[in-house]
Amino acid sequence: MHAPVPPCGSGQVAADGAERLGANAVRITVVNEGSAPCVLRGHPAVALAGPGSPARAKSLTVVRLGPARPVELPPGGAAQTRISFTPVLGEADGYCASGAEPFVAPSMVLGVAGARLQLAPDDGGNFALCGTVVRATAFRPAS
Repeated sequence: MHAPVPPCGSGQVAADGAERLGANAVRITVVNEGSAPCVLRGHPAVALAGPGSPARAKSLTVVRLGPARPVELPPGGAAQTRISFTPVLGEADGYCASGAEPFVAPSMVLGVAGARLQLAPDDGGNFALCGTVVRATAFRPAS
């Protein structure tokens, strides 16, 4: 009989960056860098941050999309989530159709398994969004 696989801990998970999926979404891949399998559950917490400590990030409201199922990650195994948001319209001095103030930040902080993972967009740009609400899919096995 197998012992249950423990939840992933903050020292086991890591992510490289946010893969841009058009103007309003990013995909984030979280990897188990530990030496034992673990289980990742649920949806991430999300914040935007300037340079410096992830603890000084601006928290965002996360609308959870889809059912959360446990994802077992062997060592080196990966899971993904997709974060989508309302993009800023226009060019450099962009605007929000809703009238909200645009928010631009060089990095995103993903709260997962007790860790705060600070990530930059893979294209070297900034995150630019309208409002303080993002949508996040539950973690699922990486494809």
